[in-house]
Amino acid sequence: MSGQGSGGNVLAAICSFFIPGLGQLVQGRVLAALLFFAIVGISYFFAVLIIPAIIGGIFHLWSIINAARFKADEYPSLN
Repeated sequence: MSGQGSGGNVLAAICSFFIPGLGQLVQGRVLAALLFFAIVGISYFFAVLIIPAIIGGIFHLWSIINAARFKADEYPSLN
């Protein structure tokens, strides 16, 4: 697998930018993908309440950073 900063991680970060969790799904991390998608989706759904929108934005940013900084060697089960 590719290391941090590789083209795969850049692609995953771009995917997560458009759809939270999609980058993790591209990397084969299904549980992380589902959690990011659900948390951000629910938070954005309740965005009229302001606080959930802020939380959703934080988790969305976290999703992008998490996809970009992924190192496959830290997850032996994915190799």
